Amino acid sequence: MNQTIKPTFITKEQIIDITADHPTPFHLYDEKGIREKARALNAAFAWTEQYGGFREYFAVKATPNPHIMRILMEEGCGFDCSSYTELLLSESLGAKNDDIIFSSNQTPDDDFLLANKLGVVINLDDFTHIDVLDKLLENKGGIPDTIFCRYNPGGEFKLRQDSNVMDTPGDAKYGFTKEQLFDGYRLLHNKGAKSFGIHAFLASNTKTNAYYPELARILFELIVEIKNKTGISIGYVNLSGGVGIAYHPDETPNDIAEIGKGVREAYESVLVPAGMSDVKILTELGRFMLAEHGCLITRAIREKHIYKEYIGVDACAANLMRPAIYKAYHHITVAGKEKQECGYRYDIAGGLCENSDKFAIDRMLPKIDIGDYLIIHDTGAHGFAMGYNYNGKLRSAELLLKEGGEVKLIRRAETPADYFATLEV
Repeated sequence: MNQTIKPTFITKEQIIDITADHPTPFHLYDEKGIREKARALNAAFAWTEQYGGFREYFAVKATPNPHIMRILMEEGCGFDCSSYTELLLSESLGAKNDDIIFSSNQTPDDDFLLANKLGVVINLDDFTHIDVLDKLLENKGGIPDTIFCRYNPGGEFKLRQDSNVMDTPGDAKYGFTKEQLFDGYRLLHNKGAKSFGIHAFLASNTKTNAYYPELARILFELIVEIKNKTGISIGYVNLSGGVGIAYHPDETPNDIAEIGKGVREAYESVLVPAGMSDVKILTELGRFMLAEHGCLITRAIREKHIYKEYIGVDACAANLMRPAIYKAYHHITVAGKEKQECGYRYDIAGGLCENSDKFAIDRMLPKIDIGDYLIIHDTGAHGFAMGYNYNGKLRSAELLLKEGGEVKLIRRAETPADYFATLEV
């Protein structure tokens, strides 16, 4: 059985060089790929220059590392923040005001207060948050001039073009109902808001070029209805995230140029005839921007032969929890053995006291020897960020492969001293 090859941005020789200074496991990011992805996204929405414009607000939750965020800032991106700490992180890089959109839920008072202090755009998740924010800011200038609301249409969302793409917004904890949205904009307008945006996220990790265009059409038609019924103009449409990647090598990747073209068709068929050609398009992509441009490098340290064949590695679900909690597929390349046949069936396991701590189950791979390096693909988003310390496991280092080939440490590995640092004795 021939190995299904998924391209890597790192070679075995480079890994050997890196591990002379940085032991496995570690997450590695590719600067060149990150910049190329940002430029492709901006090019796909360049058509908006004749209308209201476009901007990507990178979802900080996906990869909250300032070195990565700075690269994206240099490519024109702002930041989508969802917590107090993410706001501080973005501010530390010089992001301010409309460089940041604050989208959170069950939002603590202190988070709202910091967002207001920094002057960022607040995206309200619930109708009741209007009064919460109004009371918090009663002596601080009141409701901000610019404010967004998150829309949840309820029920099921299903792409007409692809019956396999479906999610259930009605089960999601996020957003305003349609009726609440109309009342919310009226109330915010009465409380002094002058500029409005709408935000929606209806499906996750979609692998079709049709998702964004269909979501855009839904929101474009909705803001035309809002204008006609309330007189309130929505100046920003935030398509949020949801554009996925091809985790499996047999999947067809999304074409961002085609996605941008589809959004344009919706814009020009709905908004332009309605006299609303100044609406700005925003996105909050995380996975699409970073996932493919990061990998987890780990080393085979043990083998076990019982009812199944196991390869034990020095990484675990504390380094990448998606396979353990979602049964998510992450492709694995055995470095240096890319051309060898996949004649061995393995479970690739970490060392946590949980049977779900497996990066692959019954995966056909080349023969793995102790000491081999495994490249676990597509961990650049929701990889390191979702790490934790169960079993006293320590978070790994993060490294950046620079465009010129240099490797830079951008977050050191945790030590036992870090683990104990927050304890009171």
